[in-house]
Parts: sequence; structure tokens; C-alpha cells
Amino acid sequence: FNVFAIAAVIATVTAATVTLQLKEAPQFYNSPDCPSITNTEDDPNGESSIFCSDQAVHVAVTLDSAYIRGSMAVILSVLQHSSCPQNIVFHFVTSAAANVSFLHATISSSFPYLNFQIYPFDDASVSRLISTSIRSALDCPLNYARSYLANLLPLCVTRVVYLDSDLILVDDIAKLAATPLGDNSVLAAPQYCNANFTSYFTTTFWSNPSLSLTFANRKPCYFNTGVMVMDLDRWRNGDYTTKIEEWMEIQKQMRIYELGSLPPFLLVFAGNIVPVDHRWNQHGLGGDNFRGLCRNLHPGPVSLLHWSGKGKPWARLDANRPCPLDALWAPYDLLQTPFVLDS
Repeated sequence: FNVFAIAAVIATVTAATVTLQLKEAPQFYNSPDCPSITNTEDDPNGESSIFCSDQAVHVAVTLDSAYIRGSMAVILSVLQHSSCPQNIVFHFVTSAAANVSFLHATISSSFPYLNFQIYPFDDASVSRLISTSIRSALDCPLNYARSYLANLLPLCVTRVVYLDSDLILVDDIAKLAATPLGDNSVLAAPQYCNANFTSYFTTTFWSNPSLSLTFANRKPCYFNTGVMVMDLDRWRNGDYTTKIEEWMEIQKQMRIYELGSLPPFLLVFAGNIVPVDHRWNQHGLGGDNFRGLCRNLHPGPVSLLHWSGKGKPWARLDANRPCPLDALWAPYDLLQTPFVLDS
């Protein structure tokens, strides 16, 4: 065996182990008043299919081996709190280099009845544009896949809810998906106008009028891109992927921000999004980017808990060093514990 062959064997064994460790989730059924949507399995992208239906709730999530437990918890939390779970379609984006058949089998074994498709994302298409940030995990090409959803998903999908893999819902996602986008807004997200917006960009950016004037006639506020309602038709018509890439090109030349995929979104959309109630993104539960401190919930009601930041609940639970709020994530963890004691 050469080194690469051994690595491939190890990866295969690891993949098989993960598959065996994940439990099958309960099946969830529509309530009687849910619209009936035909699912034509032989033609998943056909116009009559649930994969193209405007009555379905379309959800996009990234998928990789490092965050697989998080993604599975997202799925379970969405289905469990939905009044029409059978009308939800998941669109999973994964690296083109990933083992797609393994990921497909992993999801199918835990959610046999799930409506889903997996879309390989070509890392090379964005990796040349990525600049190093304050945390290496933010530099993963898959973090930038949300900027390419309009290209990756079928043209018949006109609206999607994008969700990060480190969150759970405790409310019906249909409420979030139905957010009105008005006459011309491309996306909706919870925004935070009390945050120091200037801190997301460097002095190089703010001292250059040709750059900073991009926010002229806008009232820009910080918003977290881990929870967004996106109109993909408007995105495609406005060619917003190219607009984001143009800012990333500038960043490669003159360092106008320190974080990863967030600032280009802010540059293009801040001040022009539809604000969503903060209950839909109780973010920052992973602590900060350096020390990983435990965080408390923001005041007010909660529909979605988001472990953005350095600390992920599954890692802290495995290390037996959880933060208090990690106990809210644990019930959605499908990891098969090695020993189960009967009551």
C-alpha cells in the first residue's frame, strides 16, 4: 500500500463507522390541512415534482464529514417542529471532493423518507478567491457555497431558506420561509443595527472613498448569514454571485476585512435586506472566535438557536465540557451512544 491507499482505507472505515453510529430518526407526518404535493421520484427535477413545488419549503444546508452531526440535528429539528414535514425539501451542498455516496447513505439511513438532493460544489471555483481570516475554519471553501446556491440548485427552485449546520429550530420553519420579501429584496435575515458595523472592515476600507462609498444612501446593519431567506430568481437576475466575487477579488489585493464569507455579503446586501425577528437567529452560542466563552440567550422569544462562533455543541459534549445551552442541542443529536440502559 502507498500512503494514499492507506488513507483511502482509513477514510472508508471511518465513514462506515459514522454510518453505524447514527440512529434512525422518527418519521414525521403532515397535519391534515397541509397541501398535497406530488413527489415523482423518477424525475426529481420535473415541474410536477415536490423538488420544484412552490408549495414546498425548500431548505439548503451544507454537508461535510466534520459537521455531519450538526447537519443531522438541523434536519431533525426542522422536521420535528414542522406542521407539514412531508412538504419540506432539503438541498444539501457538499464539496465535490467529498464521498457523496457515503453522505447520501448516511442521510437515508437516519431519514429514510426525507425529500433531499445533494449538489457537489466545486471548491476550486471559489478557493482562488479566499483570503485567510482570523479562524482557519472560516476559510473552508464550503463556507462560501451559500453565495452559489442560485447556480447550484435547479432553476425551478425560486425561494430557499439557507441554514448553517450548527443550529436547531424550535419553531415551524414554514413561518420563516413565508417572510415577505417585498417588491425587490433578494434576501431576508435577522439584522442587528446596534452592532458596531465599522468593525467588520479594516481602516484600509474606510479610508478609501471609492470603497466606503458603496454604503452611501444605505443604512447598513450587521446580519448573520447563517440564517437567510433567499429569492433565487432575483439573485440570478441580479447576478449577485458575481458582485460578491468582485469584492473578494478586491480583498485579495488590499485586505479590506478580516472575517471569511460574511463581509462580502454585507458589502453587497447590508442596508437592503428585509429584517426578520431576532427570534429566528439566537446566534453567538458558540462563543467568540478566540476564547470560546459560553454565551447566554439574548432577551426575547426563541425560534432558532445558533452555535455560531468557535465552540460547537457536539465537540463540547464529547469533551465533557458543555456550556449550559448545549443541553438544548443534545436531544437532536443522532449519534448512537455505545451503551443504552433500559429503564
